[in-house]
Amino acid sequence: MKQCLVVDDSSVIRKVARRILEDMNFGITEAEDGQQALDECRKTMPDAILLDWNMPVMDGLEFLTSLRGEEGGEKPVVVFCTTENDVAHIARAIRAGANEYIMKPFDREIVEAKFQEVGLI
Repeated sequence: MKQCLVVDDSSVIRKVARRILEDMNFGITEAEDGQQALDECRKTMPDAILLDWNMPVMDGLEFLTSLRGEEGGEKPVVVFCTTENDVAHIARAIRAGANEYIMKPFDREIVEAKFQEVGLI
């Protein structure tokens, strides 16, 4: 079973993402901010990361930059999931190492399509 780390400061978003991803046969780990996510990745590197941009402690972009510098940090497929929708934000995320980008609110069809595009399912 593939593992996905869901990183979002909203418990509601984490719960919705968990339901969708578990239905897609992913094991789920959760983190409330980028620092918790980095700590989780240092324990066990997931196959995929669904990542929010705006979070306390360490935001999504800072987390992604740190992750890609970690041993094995190039392996997870990172899908940004955020309300930030301008082209400059998307470009920054891709340059930092994001594989894909989806907008909130999202549903199962959107998540499934993006995960298929990047070869996770």
